Amino acid sequence: MTPQEIEELVLLRRARDLMDREYAAPLDVPTMARKALMSPAHFSRRFRATYGETPYCYLMTRRIERAMALLRGGASVTDACMAVGCTSLGSFSSKFTEVVGETPSAYRSREHAAVKAMPPCLAQVLTRPARSAAATAGTTAR
Repeated sequence: MTPQEIEELVLLRRARDLMDREYAAPLDVPTMARKALMSPAHFSRRFRATYGETPYCYLMTRRIERAMALLRGGASVTDACMAVGCTSLGSFSSKFTEVVGETPSAYRSREHAAVKAMPPCLAQVLTRPARSAAATAGTTAR
């Protein structure tokens, strides 16, 4: 890797870390791009090329991941939706169903004893939602 590529990767990681830390905040591409010291269009292109998904998709996956943990802990769907920074219950439910493959209510009502028995670090890795290639191919940068 060239020094410029390494520098760009450092800046992209800075923005990704912002999304990981502040997932519940009202983040948008221009805000994330500023963190990476890039224009929004360039940031979106480079983020997707580096991480394989758009910044918006990455952020929504983090939000869904956090919501899954809250739902396993007994939170209501509405509380989980609001806690992860989503303002529309309908949009949250649609995105959750798209990413996880079942509705938030169905996920919440399902037994999660195996996950509760695992160390949290292992549960986080094993329960991370994975988008299919078809799902990410149809999304656009926001």
